[in-house]
Amino acid sequence: MTLVLFDLDNTLLSGDSDYEWGSFLVSQNIVDEKTYQEANQKFYDDYKAGKLDIVEFSAFSFEPLSRLSMQELAKLHQRFMETVIRPLITDKARKLVEKHRSLNHTLVIITATNRFITRPIAQEFGIEHLIATESKIVNGRYTQEIDGIPCFKEGKVKRLKQWLEQHNETLTGSYFYSDSHNDLPLLEKVEIPIAVNPDEILTEIAQKRDWKIISLR
Repeated sequence: MTLVLFDLDNTLLSGDSDYEWGSFLVSQNIVDEKTYQEANQKFYDDYKAGKLDIVEFSAFSFEPLSRLSMQELAKLHQRFMETVIRPLITDKARKLVEKHRSLNHTLVIITATNRFITRPIAQEFGIEHLIATESKIVNGRYTQEIDGIPCFKEGKVKRLKQWLEQHNETLTGSYFYSDSHNDLPLLEKVEIPIAVNPDEILTEIAQKRDWKIISLR
């Protein structure tokens, strides 16, 4: 089967679900506006600059999850999907997914953003397979610890390797769609790397290497 990998934030979505979740928590009075927004922006800027500390960021993003029950979180996420995420999904993104689905390709979303935020978004696209950063769950509640390898930079390659072994898949004929230079380790592993509304660094690299560049906006 031909494997088609999609980054999520600023690729299939015309925005960043992790950052938007933080802003949503502020709007719902779950976290303190000033301190949380400042930290959320700093982590986002670090990500764009390629210097994000994924362990530190994950502890920050998991902290509000750890304070709420699974039932409370599910209700919050429903509201988040309706008010924030669905407006960030363009027709072009949906059509791209459907094009690959019609060719019987195996579709996978692979993202640094945690599974709690991204599982319902993958379901919105009808994509079964999701590789995401995992939060350790203890006694039915999220903790501030990462479970396993964070799905970020070289970690995406390691997590994908595990997934390939589990599903008896290979990267023969594989695609990877991404917007970010943080995904270079994986973009260099697939047969068909495609830059989607790429950042400045990835734009320059894609042009030099003659990778396809597209927009889903």
